[in-house]
Amino acid sequence: MRTVLVTGPGGAGRTTVAAATALAAARAGRRTLLLTSDRGPAPDAVLGTTLPTEGADDGRGGPWAPPVSAAPGLWAARVAPAAHFRALAGELQERGTSVFDLLGATPLDPEELTELPGAEPLALLAALRAAHTEPDRWDLLVVDMPPLLETVALLGLPEQLGRYLRRLLPPERQAARALRPMLAQLAGVPMPAQRLYETAERFQRELTALRDVLDAPGTTVRLVAEPGPQALAALRAARAGLALQGCRIDSLVANRLLPEDSTDPWLAALAAERRGAHKTLCDEFLADGVTVRELPHLGRAPQGLADLELLAARATLPTTDRPPAEPWTVEDRLAADGMLIWRIPLPGATREGLGLVRRGDELVVSAGPFRRVLTLPSALRRCGVAGAGLHDGELCVRFVPDPGLWPRTS
Repeated sequence: MRTVLVTGPGGAGRTTVAAATALAAARAGRRTLLLTSDRGPAPDAVLGTTLPTEGADDGRGGPWAPPVSAAPGLWAARVAPAAHFRALAGELQERGTSVFDLLGATPLDPEELTELPGAEPLALLAALRAAHTEPDRWDLLVVDMPPLLETVALLGLPEQLGRYLRRLLPPERQAARALRPMLAQLAGVPMPAQRLYETAERFQRELTALRDVLDAPGTTVRLVAEPGPQALAALRAARAGLALQGCRIDSLVANRLLPEDSTDPWLAALAAERRGAHKTLCDEFLADGVTVRELPHLGRAPQGLADLELLAARATLPTTDRPPAEPWTVEDRLAADGMLIWRIPLPGATREGLGLVRRGDELVVSAGPFRRVLTLPSALRRCGVAGAGLHDGELCVRFVPDPGLWPRTS
């Protein structure tokens, strides 16, 4: 199943572009699900229909409200963070019943489980994963994501959570599992550690499956921007963050472009400024082979399918899928320069925003506000970092062999 994650700076028209993309796909004969995390009125207004906000799922296990048929071949649903939080908290309480009994604690009733801050991103990721458990139900999943910087951080969350679980509950420490039944009999209650590891294993499986969805060749990011100076800066930072997470951009949508023949001096000046920013965007993205789409300003906020149809014709997906990103390669220059170079593409990154920290067999890379902990390839683990440089959107980290660890040659 193809998945398109639509995001952009706040107020750029993400919901409209996501809906137009989904409608264009449905018109082309694809069974399409539009999934939105927007709890405001925008999705309802753009689609011209009301999307439910409650409901744990649609009867098939997805953490969203029941999908609504918005057009032939197009269904739309809103993520239900509150319902997802209640279900998740209830399950954790059930699994921890023995621990609560041991501590003399009283579990919370379902009516007391109110949504906490941070529940929405987890619900969105759960919905994304759930949609992929039924690949035969839809051909395309279009997700109306949160604002740009939030989305980049969100896409790195599964890997981060998985790493935290592995550090806090290392699988190799489960060797004493055979002793737990005997300890449980002696204590008279199930050992909390057993339930803890079982829960951690389940979460690890879910996080791995979610990471597989994000890393799949059919998953891409569609950026939306209203051309302007602030959009340029936000897109550059986000491009570096997306590249650091290994995410592929299928296209950039320049939204709400103004006509060039306006007789109003103020509108003419604004249109000229946006055309200049638009040209810069095109130069940067087209150079990397990213398709650039243009959507006009309708002179009003899009309302209903009639307006959406005007945009859908220009919001179609690229006719050919982008090839997978080039793998991060290790260039062997031992014979010539005595070093290995790890090449990491980071388009949009700046030297001022880059950071590198070596930690054991890992390299912590920062690009602006984004950070990722990378496991070093086996050859580089036996080397020391000699330096790094950013050249033409590519981070080149230089490694020199450690004489005490590197095999000697005769």
